[in-house]
Amino acid sequence: MRPDILQVAPMMPAVEAALAEAYRVHRLWEAPDQGVFLAAHGGEIRGVATNGHSGLPPAVMAALPRLEVVASYGVGYDAIDIPACRARGIGVSNTPDVLNDAVAEITLGLMIALCRRLPQADRFVREGRWLKGAFPLTAELTGATAGILGLGRIGKEIARRLVAMKMRVLYHGRRKQADQPYEFFDDLTKMARASDWLVVIAPGSAETRGIVTRGVLEALGPKGCLVSMARGSLVDEAALVELLANGGLGGAALDVFVAEPKVPEALFALDNVVLSPHQGSATERTRRAMGDLVVRNLAAHFAGQPLLTPVT
Repeated sequence: MRPDILQVAPMMPAVEAALAEAYRVHRLWEAPDQGVFLAAHGGEIRGVATNGHSGLPPAVMAALPRLEVVASYGVGYDAIDIPACRARGIGVSNTPDVLNDAVAEITLGLMIALCRRLPQADRFVREGRWLKGAFPLTAELTGATAGILGLGRIGKEIARRLVAMKMRVLYHGRRKQADQPYEFFDDLTKMARASDWLVVIAPGSAETRGIVTRGVLEALGPKGCLVSMARGSLVDEAALVELLANGGLGGAALDVFVAEPKVPEALFALDNVVLSPHQGSATERTRRAMGDLVVRNLAAHFAGQPLLTPVT
């Protein structure tokens, strides 16, 4: 018999088709009453297919006594209780590497959009204002300093692209990486003070929650810009909005938010902000590759093989 798996949230049609071919798929989000559904079917579930945002809620995990594996669509796994999974011997996989280029690409795109005021320039042309005079001069990235919070797989791809843009790169993390050519700062506030741009790409976790404090943002200063690409939880969002509004921070390019898809409405009226709907990895090519990894990780597990991309 095909193994029973629980699909926590919708996925791309090709992924859902592949899962349906190999497993008996229970679609949790379609259940009228999830508690009733889990009480009736939780004992049948051996695998979970989810994503980095939906994760695996503790109440759902507790209702799955036979759970063996969780395959998550996305690189972040902060919405999955990894220690609890380890304690129960449940394997967990994510989809690293395949999204590095897409996230690095949009990071640079948002930085350029903010620096060169591309949204405003677009409106300037559309509204016919160019006929009345030239668009104001802007800043540029060339020669500026970017501090990267989180020099992991994606952070390194961003760094390479920033160097190609003739920027100076600094980084902060848990430890210095001996094989990296960029200057390391063991203090995030000091790095922010030395940077024109602060790029946030560290994983979301209890350790990193609120790591970009008001003090860090104030150190970045009235000419500095924040680029938030990881999880909204890493940044003191209230302080960010306040400093953007009062001139304490120069600008922000934001792809993630604390309570997304709800975005602080105060940001909508600010001209020094570029907003993006958490689309770092949202390209057709990348999402296909992510979905393929979900399918292959589940297949490997149920074939008695090691997970291809285990969360360690």
